[in-house]
Amino acid sequence: MYSAQKGFTGGFAAFHIAFMAAVATLFVAATGFIVVPLRRMQVMTIPEFYEKRFSRNVRILGGLILAFAGILNMGLFLKASSLFITGATGMNSEVALKIIMTVLLLLVLLYTALGGLVSVVVVDYVQFVILSVGLVLACVLSIKNLGWHNIVDTITQYKQEAGFNPFLSEQGFGWSYVVWMFFLGIVSCAIWQTAVIRACAAESTKVVKKLYTFSSLGFLIRFLIPNFLGICAFVYMAHSVELKAIFLPEGVEASSEITMQAMPIFLGKILPTGIIGLVTAGMLAAFMSTQDAYLLCWSTVLTQDVIAPLCKDKLSSKARIFTTRVFLVLISIFTLVWGLWYPLEQDLWDYMAISGAVYFTGAFALLFLGLYWKRASKVGAYLSLFIGFAALLGLDAVQKALNLNEFFKDHNITSAKIGLSTIAAATVVMIVGSLLFPDRGKAFNHEEHYKE
Repeated sequence: MYSAQKGFTGGFAAFHIAFMAAVATLFVAATGFIVVPLRRMQVMTIPEFYEKRFSRNVRILGGLILAFAGILNMGLFLKASSLFITGATGMNSEVALKIIMTVLLLLVLLYTALGGLVSVVVVDYVQFVILSVGLVLACVLSIKNLGWHNIVDTITQYKQEAGFNPFLSEQGFGWSYVVWMFFLGIVSCAIWQTAVIRACAAESTKVVKKLYTFSSLGFLIRFLIPNFLGICAFVYMAHSVELKAIFLPEGVEASSEITMQAMPIFLGKILPTGIIGLVTAGMLAAFMSTQDAYLLCWSTVLTQDVIAPLCKDKLSSKARIFTTRVFLVLISIFTLVWGLWYPLEQDLWDYMAISGAVYFTGAFALLFLGLYWKRASKVGAYLSLFIGFAALLGLDAVQKALNLNEFFKDHNITSAKIGLSTIAAATVVMIVGSLLFPDRGKAFNHEEHYKE
């Protein structure tokens, strides 16, 4: 949904997001950046590394911030998935949206709480097969219905060079956004907890590098195909008198919640019976496999990296499972309320990037300097983690609440620039804090912890 929306609003220039993700993943595969040292340290969560490298309190704080950012990041997954169903099926009403959001949530919560990781693995496999077939068919039928030359000509007419060149700042993405996307590619595969846990669970560091080499193709395609469907949706809306007035109104930009519905409405219009069912089933499975993985991830982080350390690791296995299930329910309730309440005033992908930046800007500094610089200290780690909250200024809703939206707009301060600035600030305070307040006692021995 967020990739299709980027294709709708950015045209072919949005493809750079896919290529940056692939290049970043290949970089990690070739160098083993961050993930190989983490695998050698035999940690399963990033906050667990914080404790080994810095202290238990840094682990607890890092776990809280990681869970906060992760839950905020997934806060609109449920709404986006429900918008796809309502758009593809024609059930475009607020009541239908709320009912579908509630039913989807209960379904995922039920089998995640009962099935755990096994249910995640099974659904992941099923959704991959169904969605792969459905999306390839959707792309073929989109080109057949619209015509390739018509697609290119329409994007040229409406978006001109900005629809193809991502480096154009005027009416386009700009250099800062492209750099931001490369960093997000690094984050997606090497810093985001749901990806790191796969690397940490790999058989060896050799397997980790192979995993990332093959994953680069997956990161490319997961953006590229939905981007293209969003472009096709734009072309379809541009040639429909009725839909053009809604999605491409004269003189103003359509709201983010409207543009996010373009792709599912387009597919609902052009796909024949059977194919639309296959695609919808694949999308539902994709939603469930994402939702359950995130629910398990963040509830486990809260249990293992916050509650358990606070209890000095005296929680029994039974108590840990119960606590995790309680967090599953609480996080699920939050995603339902947040999805209904939060006004999405920017592209979903940009919302996800900024909300995740609350965690990963500080985490990048802790991981990068903690793994590769012996003088990194606890004080530097604390400062870096707190700096991550500055990324929230990249959210349009926060800017409006603080009456900063006009100032940021006038000075061309984009969410990408805020994100990049937060990364730089987190790194600087980590270095300065570590130099001014070095750790006392025995220094961290990198070689001792980097054993296979």
